[in-house]
Amino acid sequence: MTVQALRIGTRGSPLALAQAYETRDNLIKAFPEMAADGAIEIVTIKTTGDKIQDRALMEIGGKGLFTKEIDDAMLDGDIDIAVHSMKDVPTYLPEGIHLPCMLKREDVRDAFISIDYDSLWDLPQGAVVGSASLRRQAQIQARRPDIKVVTIRGTVQTRLKKLKAGDVQGTMLAAAGLKRLGLEEHITEALDASDFIPAVAQGAIGITCMENHQRANEVLAALNHEPTQIRVAAERAFLTVLDGSCRTPIAAHAWFVGDHDLEFQGLVAKPDGSEVHEVSRRGPANMIAAASMGHDAGLEIKGKIGPDFLVTASHESSPTTPPTAKK
Repeated sequence: MTVQALRIGTRGSPLALAQAYETRDNLIKAFPEMAADGAIEIVTIKTTGDKIQDRALMEIGGKGLFTKEIDDAMLDGDIDIAVHSMKDVPTYLPEGIHLPCMLKREDVRDAFISIDYDSLWDLPQGAVVGSASLRRQAQIQARRPDIKVVTIRGTVQTRLKKLKAGDVQGTMLAAAGLKRLGLEEHITEALDASDFIPAVAQGAIGITCMENHQRANEVLAALNHEPTQIRVAAERAFLTVLDGSCRTPIAAHAWFVGDHDLEFQGLVAKPDGSEVHEVSRRGPANMIAAASMGHDAGLEIKGKIGPDFLVTASHESSPTTPPTAKK
């Protein structure tokens, strides 16, 4: 009897495919019979975020830019499971889809890449940094308002070309993505996560499926890494309270302290770094306590910033268009 292939939905970017292959390898390790030809099929799906590369993400739709088309494919029955970078996954999923599995988390830190400078903070007065992230922009400019942050999207290779052309003196990417692509040699400096707080769920891979898909749920249960799930639960609970999108600079990081405690750090800022608010928590390292911790931290910071802060921050200027290459 032939078993139907398990269809993995993914974006087609090099990083997304690397994460899909990592998922496939984990499936084969847990279920050796899936090593057979045709047992696993990888289905690439082009998302809105992939189609539009010449504008900042905040200008083209906010939440769900890298997930909507994949969710639609799942709802239509074209794929069985979907592999996502967790920092791209909205806090609310479409009805019928759930998130039962996360793989072991990679490096959470942000990576600075430069040809001429050893550290983000060593950049000269008036330096230009390329990044499409308002969160990164806000944290850079809170400490170095003289640094100009311009929008650069695309692959590592695209960003390296901008560096070599002299358009920018540095760029920022997630260390996890560089490591998964085998490109960690390009990292000039990995910034301490407690000093430069990462995006919610940065470095984590989440795998969704339909709630009623018995086979998908069974195989994903074998892959789930609970410590990652606990950490991400705190971070996403914080984000949920603040109703954050890519228009709002929000950062969060949860990590284990010893065997039984979880520490949490969250941040909300204005895009230009002129106002930054931080919050921290420590509590038991379990799913219920982690979600409660993140929720409570979100409520505290929401009370500090007032009702208009997030609305105001979301409408302030995004990173500017990069300058033309030097001749």
